[in-house]
Amino acid sequence: MRADTFRVVSTAALAGLLLVGCGTGTSSESSAPTDAASTTTSAGAPASSAPSGAAAADADTTTADSLDVVVNKQNPLDPADYTPDPLVAIEGQQLRGDAAEALETMLEDMRAEDITVSVTSAYRSYDTQVSTYDHWVQQNGQVTADRISARPGYSEHQTGLAVDLADGSGCDLQVCFSKTRAAQWAADNAFEYGFVLRFPEGKESITGYAYEPWHFRYIGRDQAEQFHASGAKTLEEFYGTGAAADYIS
Repeated sequence: MRADTFRVVSTAALAGLLLVGCGTGTSSESSAPTDAASTTTSAGAPASSAPSGAAAADADTTTADSLDVVVNKQNPLDPADYTPDPLVAIEGQQLRGDAAEALETMLEDMRAEDITVSVTSAYRSYDTQVSTYDHWVQQNGQVTADRISARPGYSEHQTGLAVDLADGSGCDLQVCFSKTRAAQWAADNAFEYGFVLRFPEGKESITGYAYEPWHFRYIGRDQAEQFHASGAKTLEEFYGTGAAADYIS
């Protein structure tokens, strides 16, 4: 699909979406409460630290607008209030143009196979994350908030490269989403469109977040295919950036 089929989001539309987002809680890196992040694998044993990377040595994992940027509890965005430009509208949400184009194609292919799928969250601004994080701190205290919500400037959704999928089955933004056709198809095929599952099961002590079978991150098709072929399960492993279970301070 041609990039010019996407509409650049106007300032007014963006403001409206931010108002909506400010009223929506985020669990881990997503839009609704789930279990707090664990620090063990699904078998109960501590997860291993991230190994050396399989990605190209020149991958830029620190620049905010890089497709390779790794955002986690050890690596905040710089600047903290970074905003992707341009953002485009897709499925009632916003993404960077390259990610939106790839996602549009992926969703079309899923629906062509009669798979029900929708987008429940994508880009979230710094200001939205401030409101979201403050909500969880006020409700649960900072220690708990840090386990279930990204601090402002530390959210991957702020890059405009992350998307949360849903299917309306009653398991949206829950671990049981992994049993749905949408989740299983995406887990098997998303790399062909440039997306990877960002927070896999059993890798909580590396990513810093609990298993999220709905959360996919765009890194571009070439890198996603390398990621898939390498056997890496997390971006931290693929890029060799190290584990990020906790904030630096």
